[in-house]
Amino acid sequence: MPNDADDFLTIAPNVRVLPIVHGSGDFALRVREELLARPYDALAVPLPPSFREDVEAAVRRLPTISAVVRRDVADGEGFSYVPIDPCQGVVAGIRTALGERIAREFIDLDVPRFEAVHGVFPDPYALKRVSAERFSAALLSAIPRPATGFQADRLAWMAARLREVAARRKLTLLVCSILDWPWIREAYQRPAELPDPEPVFAPTAAHRVDPETLLFFLGELPFITALYERGRRELTPDDNLSVDGVKELVLQARETLRARRPRVAERITPALLATLFRYVRNLALIDRRLTPDLFALVTAAKQTAGDDLALTVAESARVYAYADAGPPPDDDEPGAIRMGVGRAEVPGWGRAPMVSRLPGQALTWRTFQLRPRPKEPERRRWLQRWDPYGMCSWPPEDDRIESFHRHVKDQARAILGADLARSEKFTTSVRDGLDIRETLRNWHTGDVYVKVIPPGRGSIEVVVFLFDVPADPKVYTNRATWYAEHSEESTLAFYATDPLRNMVGPGIAQAQYGGALFLFPARPIPEIWTDPRLDRHDTLEGRLLAAGFLHSRDRHVAVVSPGPPPASWRRLARAYGRKIVHLPLKRFSGATIERIRTFHVLNGKHVRTYAADYIRDQ
Repeated sequence: MPNDADDFLTIAPNVRVLPIVHGSGDFALRVREELLARPYDALAVPLPPSFREDVEAAVRRLPTISAVVRRDVADGEGFSYVPIDPCQGVVAGIRTALGERIAREFIDLDVPRFEAVHGVFPDPYALKRVSAERFSAALLSAIPRPATGFQADRLAWMAARLREVAARRKLTLLVCSILDWPWIREAYQRPAELPDPEPVFAPTAAHRVDPETLLFFLGELPFITALYERGRRELTPDDNLSVDGVKELVLQARETLRARRPRVAERITPALLATLFRYVRNLALIDRRLTPDLFALVTAAKQTAGDDLALTVAESARVYAYADAGPPPDDDEPGAIRMGVGRAEVPGWGRAPMVSRLPGQALTWRTFQLRPRPKEPERRRWLQRWDPYGMCSWPPEDDRIESFHRHVKDQARAILGADLARSEKFTTSVRDGLDIRETLRNWHTGDVYVKVIPPGRGSIEVVVFLFDVPADPKVYTNRATWYAEHSEESTLAFYATDPLRNMVGPGIAQAQYGGALFLFPARPIPEIWTDPRLDRHDTLEGRLLAAGFLHSRDRHVAVVSPGPPPASWRRLARAYGRKIVHLPLKRFSGATIERIRTFHVLNGKHVRTYAADYIRDQ
């Protein structure tokens, strides 16, 4: 028995309509489900009969993405096209009808120049909880009546053609835009005088779409579109891809980044991904959406993980995995179209305006500032112009690492004080807090014990960071001692990767510390890598530690390393009359360590004036 919701989308006893938002994967699934749920023997689509042959041939070639194009006769300068997109509801309907041997009826009015009408619709993800009937009913009061002229004539024509189809078919499904269906229903039930159709002799042609420009052509992101196609081919669940596909996109971006820059990808932990997805959700809600768009994804990736992940997400979103899955093009096949924003480069014609015959959600284009990765010819040109006699640091990174260095010194001093802590019985003051362990140990006496932490004795002048132990001399070929530019900086000695292997801008190179020594307050010391007093130490970390013990005026030297100091380091410290205060590297977050390790070398102080334009956020 049909229910009220079924009656709502029933135009006639043997004609049903399914209003859709063109370009939505959720509505494309709904069209397929509807065609398979009822015994339809005809599918009516809002396209002219002259497009039928090329459109059906292009649909059979899916998953190859193509466009069926026709030049406007009225002005001759633009084109209209039918996007053969797996996530287009009309295309999904034709594809299902071809597979199920359901008749296809092309009922739209053929005109010399097509005028598209876009709309702003709720997020189609609502179909997961709301039926198509309720979705359409909720928008009914907000759908404007079409203007007189082309749009009104077109809807009246489709209603008349639909009556002809209904007369010879048992059950017909009309798939059309959600903006058109109330007025097609009205024209169907109240026939009006039809316009005289204008003769159109311009031919249609099917063109493949350049995979690099699919982002401007498809209704969904190319990556998400490929997931829908994968679900169809492999019979995997595809009913929640509008959300699960976003998660898979970010995870794929992380894997791509791991292959390109493994050290950067290491800091993209599950906790960071959880933060990113919460940020994406909040950005989507701010935009009054249930699912995020590409702008929200790239914004969240940049703000949580830096430019590297944001760029990789943007690049991964453009990838359509089935771009090369179809048969190779024939020799006589027209060339590929390169799509743009409202325009395209048409083979044999050039750039021209393009109008989709299946217009969907109105698009808003927003700009976002990302620093792209330089291309290899640029890197080579920058390397050729490098002056080996003029190098300096990047001040924002100096401030960051000096701040971290001071934080480590404070932590080391706290450890010194903790070694002298003692417990005493509570009398009149809680001193430095209750000593729970000692109190429980003497629970039978009823006494309460408090901690007494005396002021730390001595100070720490030298902090040594060892990020990679043991250090490979073939990897860390850049060894230098830099002197402070002002009173707030430390004297710095380090070994690092070769910065000239990673040019990121003109006069800007990037490297990573393997180990670093900070001496504060700064004072000049001999270059540690040529100091003959340190030549007996044959490892990079050993020489760096020996330099710290040699030049420290304090008894204690803070050492930050991945593991506990081996006996050889402690013997070395005793030889210089020093004592190691060890802090494990895992005491600090991996993201913080990665940011501290990465630094840039500038080819002169004048480069500081424009370095911010090339140094990407971490």
